[in-house]
Order: sequence, then C-alpha cells, then structure tokens
Amino acid sequence: MDFDQMNPSETSRHNYLDDLQALLTGTLVVAVGLVFIKSAGLLTGGTTGLAFLIHYTTGLNFGLVLFLANLPFYFLAFMRMGWEFTLKTVITVLMVSLLTEGLPYVISIESINPYFGAVGGGLLMGVGMLILFRHRASLGGFNILVLYLQERFGLRAGKMQMVLDCTILTAAMWILPPGLLIASVLGAILLNFALAVNHKPGRYTAF
Repeated sequence: MDFDQMNPSETSRHNYLDDLQALLTGTLVVAVGLVFIKSAGLLTGGTTGLAFLIHYTTGLNFGLVLFLANLPFYFLAFMRMGWEFTLKTVITVLMVSLLTEGLPYVISIESINPYFGAVGGGLLMGVGMLILFRHRASLGGFNILVLYLQERFGLRAGKMQMVLDCTILTAAMWILPPGLLIASVLGAILLNFALAVNHKPGRYTAF
C-alpha cells in the first residue's frame, strides 16, 4: 500500500519494542555518520554543527557539547509535542553523544577522503534521522524546531533544516579551509536532500 493512501494514524502505531529498536538503530546510524564527518575534519548543520564549531575552536569534548547545546530546546519540545516526544529525544541525544565518543574505541578510521566522509556521513545522518522522526523522536535542537514548524504550518522539515544549516556553515568559513568547507556543505545538502525527499507532510510523518 502507498503511504499516500494510508491513514496517518495507521502509520504511527508503533509499540514499545518498535520504538526501542528504532532508537537504537537510528542513533547508531547517526553516530556512524558523525564519526565519518568528525574523522574527515568536517562539520554539519544544526545544533550538531554548532557543537562541532565549539569543539574545533575550544577543544571541548564533542559529545558533551552536543548534549548541552540541546538543553534549551527541550522546553519547546515538551510544551508543543508532549512528554513522550521529549523523553525520546533526550534519550536519543544522550545516546548519540555517547556513541560518537565511544565508537572510535571499537572502530578506527586512520584516513578518510573528506568528500567521501561528507557524502557517507551526510546520507547516514539523514537516514538515521528519518528513522527517529518516524518514531516520534529527533536529534533535538533545530530538529525540534523544524518538526514543530512542519506540524504547525506545513513547512517542509528538510527545507527549513537546510536554511538553518546554511547559517551554521557560513560561520564555519572562519575556521575551515575552503576544501573542507565545500565538503561540509556537500554533506549538509545530501543530509537535507534525504529528509526533503522522504519526510513529507501527509505521508509518513512523526505526528
């Protein structure tokens, strides 16, 4: 059956086991994408990109900065999207933060082409975010904002995320060499392309 022909309520009936596997799978896929991006010395958009900016400029732990950068957005999530979405998002951000710091202990990337890192990392993050969105969770931060705007005003989550990402990537002009900046932009475009194509209102949304 085509998702366009399905009742939205039918596409969102996930039980707790469905949600658990989605959170585990989605966060792992996102974290592997982030390891690609981090190993290539790149950055991405959203609060994750903001965490990269702070990490690169100060040397602070990336996972910790990522978790703390999302704290201000949880209130909006709770007020607008309920406790279930908020709780799942807090757990998701915590898991991604821990996995991003922990994966280098079990996999080693000694060298990675920045453009492959951008393509692989961007697409993996996009796929992981789609899994999370479809189980009423997100990576927090700007994800919460764009999901709210999509639900409230019908604005495409992928397109809104791209606008916000461009702001973060513009700030990277002062810390990344031109080649790495171009690769970072490519990765962000592919991430948001995956969201814009696959996460559309009226098909299989998070709400």
